[in-house]
Amino acid sequence: MLLDPVAADFPTLQIVMAHPSVPWQDEAISVATHKHNTWIDLSGWSPKYFPEQLVRAANSFLRERILFGSDFPLLTPDRWMRDVESTALKPERMPGILLDNAARLLGLTP
Repeated sequence: MLLDPVAADFPTLQIVMAHPSVPWQDEAISVATHKHNTWIDLSGWSPKYFPEQLVRAANSFLRERILFGSDFPLLTPDRWMRDVESTALKPERMPGILLDNAARLLGLTP
């Protein structure tokens, strides 16, 4: 929740909440819902451990601000990709999570 006023005071500052904000997942989702300069990255946890509310947000209202992260070398990208298949993350959301959202965040898209 400490990021909420920072995101409000500095609206052009892009803030990435990582790992995926555990144990403050609900707070991170709340901040990202209302502060469009905040992002949630999925590093540090196997997708099979993602809480339901994170998966629901990634599939819907936060779909454009969820970022791939593996936490290499402890969690390899290959394992992350294998484990994500066992989740309820929609396949049509994966291009955004894996590439498109980060490209937009980093200004790599026209």
